[in-house]
Amino acid sequence: MATAHRETVAVGGTPSNKVADEETVPTFAEVVEMFLGAMEDQWSNPKHRAQWRMTLGPSYCKPLLKMRVSEIALDDVLRVLKPHWAKKPETASRLRGRIERVLSFAKVRGWRQGENPAQWRGNLDAILPPRAKLTRGHMEAMPYATLPDFVAQLQETKAVSARALEFAILTGARSGEVLGATWAEIDLDAALWVIPAQRMKARREHRVPLTEAAMAILRPLYETRLSDYAFPGARAGRPMSDMTLTQLMRRMGETATVHGMRSALRDWAGDETAFPREVAEGVLAHVVGNETERAYRRSDALEKRWALLEAWAGYLEASSGANVVTLARAQNG
Repeated sequence: MATAHRETVAVGGTPSNKVADEETVPTFAEVVEMFLGAMEDQWSNPKHRAQWRMTLGPSYCKPLLKMRVSEIALDDVLRVLKPHWAKKPETASRLRGRIERVLSFAKVRGWRQGENPAQWRGNLDAILPPRAKLTRGHMEAMPYATLPDFVAQLQETKAVSARALEFAILTGARSGEVLGATWAEIDLDAALWVIPAQRMKARREHRVPLTEAAMAILRPLYETRLSDYAFPGARAGRPMSDMTLTQLMRRMGETATVHGMRSALRDWAGDETAFPREVAEGVLAHVVGNETERAYRRSDALEKRWALLEAWAGYLEASSGANVVTLARAQNG
């Protein structure tokens, strides 16, 4: 509700809880345009803006476009969501959240009243099944094809928790490794993060090459640091809670786990690149090979892992420039 009030103020309106006369109530399509007009300047990523406009347009929301926002009810929202809920669960989940935002905007402007029919908790969650788990026994992962859009949304969020989650996605590190990271472990000059053995699942020191995208997150945090932790929690001298990242994802309408982001990275590396399996597994700090093989292989392939993570960052940002950097560094190595 507070977000909707701010969006109303941003376009010069005055928040109101009074319901307007029926003849003055705009259609869903008209409110979408007002909502996007209020928000698009705050969204720096063009792809993010285009995806909002596409999902709220005729491609998905055609049944709602000509309806007055005061008339839209639960059945109308279900008519839009149901065709995609099972086939395109990630897209449908984002669509639901975006419809909810538009209808909240309309309510604050005084064009509708009552509960939001696109709300999930205590509403649609009693009718629609939650998005299925990846596989039984595994943590739910977000398909890598949807991650660029998700990262774009994260970048619009100023909270430190959003920076921590984005950093975890970029590095392929476990959430506990990210949230426990201290400035003593991070060499900004060398663009290297060295996680000590006692903080690693395999109890082996792990060197994480920091791409330019990861460094762009760390530099401003270092300049304004008030703690030994790179991503400090609300309590002085304590790291951020792992639950903070989970709650952030839930607020963004995502049911995937933070740990599942590592699966997305591994799937992308296997499906979309020619990087060797051992390099991809090395990025995730997985122990590869038998004891004899590991005894003879002492190197951790840092340069090759850097190249993979730089390509990953380029994919997430949909930037061709990242690939140029990757090739240059790989050749120099």
